[in-house]
Amino acid sequence: MAVSLFETAASRNSASERPYEEMKNPGWIVALLVVAAPLSSFAQQQYKMETPIPSGITTPDKVDTRIGTLKFEGAYPDAATVEKVYDNLDFQRGIETYLNTMQGASLVAMRRGFREVGAVDGTFGVFNTLMDSKSLFLTANSDTVYAMTWIDLSKGPVVIESPPNSLGIVDDFWFRYVADLGNAGPDKGKGGKFLFLPPGYKGEVPQGYFVFKCRTFGNAFFTRGFLVNGDPGPAVESFHKTMRMYPLSEAANPHPAKFVNLSGKAFNTIGANDYSFYEDVNTVVQEEPADSENPELLGQLMAIGIQKGKPFAPDERMKKILTDSVAVGNATARAIEFRSRDKGVLYYPGKSWFTPFGGGSYEFLENDARLLDARTMFFYGYTGITPAMALKMVGIGSQYAVAALDSKDNYLDGAKSYKLTVPANPPAKNFWSVTVYDTQTRSMLQTDQQFPSKGSHSPGIQKNPDGSYDIYFGPKAPAGKESNWIQTVPGKGWFTILRIYGPLEPWFDKSWKPGDIELLK
Repeated sequence: MAVSLFETAASRNSASERPYEEMKNPGWIVALLVVAAPLSSFAQQQYKMETPIPSGITTPDKVDTRIGTLKFEGAYPDAATVEKVYDNLDFQRGIETYLNTMQGASLVAMRRGFREVGAVDGTFGVFNTLMDSKSLFLTANSDTVYAMTWIDLSKGPVVIESPPNSLGIVDDFWFRYVADLGNAGPDKGKGGKFLFLPPGYKGEVPQGYFVFKCRTFGNAFFTRGFLVNGDPGPAVESFHKTMRMYPLSEAANPHPAKFVNLSGKAFNTIGANDYSFYEDVNTVVQEEPADSENPELLGQLMAIGIQKGKPFAPDERMKKILTDSVAVGNATARAIEFRSRDKGVLYYPGKSWFTPFGGGSYEFLENDARLLDARTMFFYGYTGITPAMALKMVGIGSQYAVAALDSKDNYLDGAKSYKLTVPANPPAKNFWSVTVYDTQTRSMLQTDQQFPSKGSHSPGIQKNPDGSYDIYFGPKAPAGKESNWIQTVPGKGWFTILRIYGPLEPWFDKSWKPGDIELLK
């Protein structure tokens, strides 16, 4: 027997429980029909206090949507609708969590890679003969000498002695900017002692340090030294002589510096694009203070089961939903990265070169509002947050232009051949380079060439009579152009980054600009 949602307790007694004589009463039959009537039938009755209700604030009995037909009785969702909308809500929150917290998962993967090769616990990993394509790093280069390690503040403050003439960065576990060290830092390239304090530190802060308070216990340190006439040796030597890391408690007698050579080592630092992504984000949440991120973002994480102090243990239904969420989130990030709908990221009208810092802000802010797609674009493809990459700092820091499309707005295809003209006098105080990356890994493309890049450091690079350079891309080198050729792989997509280290004024005023990447017939 159908009943109204508003039936009384007395009316819930079944007909079989009522006396026979009572059920013969016609009044009972009428009452039963009223009880069985749908809620919508009551809409015809007029009430003294009734006023016109705007249609825009009501819910129809049936709505056709992208997740199916949603049904309501008296504006209550039916059981099937409740199931659909909660599945959809969990799915959406899974996607938003992926897009908004990939930076944390990225650093979990990076720390995992550091641990694998021993670049933790006070040991610096140094690429003595440059990084090559065997190491999986988000858009790293083979034109500077990298040194890196993980800073663990869980046991107290840590000191880093930074080398001179270098570009160093410290970012926290949510990949937020903490400090610049070196040429763009307060030491102005002279080197110095940097003291990093853990969250909530109440102890004494000694004199003689550049002091920075961190919002997380885990932090990543990267620095870059420069080649001298194409030789990484002087930078490596400087690192070994002047760079070290130790607890503040050892400041009076620090232990000897420790280094491990990472050149030629195959290891991964790229974050996951499958369900394990959420497990990595959970790692950050569990290790860091509850207030290390904003309540809104932590609320998103809590909504899918990630909460500090509690196990992340989704049931099979939720695992299936999150597996779909990360797949769609990954696809969304790739669209934002390689087919951005934000024309504001383009450096030049009508050209495909774009900035990885949408809005020109290392915090991804515009009028105090977060540029969500710009943040996703950066953290999906790039490593290291610092104002020195985004702000105008003439002759200091570095600038980047990225291209994933040719002059006809088509994706770059590893089976085809292309040419890029770099005009004369590239505006770089230190150096310029063009590096090719695999669209799958966002790491240097693995080919027969150890270093998939060309630039001012490249031995034998040919210059045109007008001072420009032609850089060629394709599976095979054009005859006589081997010194200016970067190999690509049929069946693989690729993109490229033009780097300008020590950018000069013509870069910022755009009086100098690179050519388009032209398909060769």
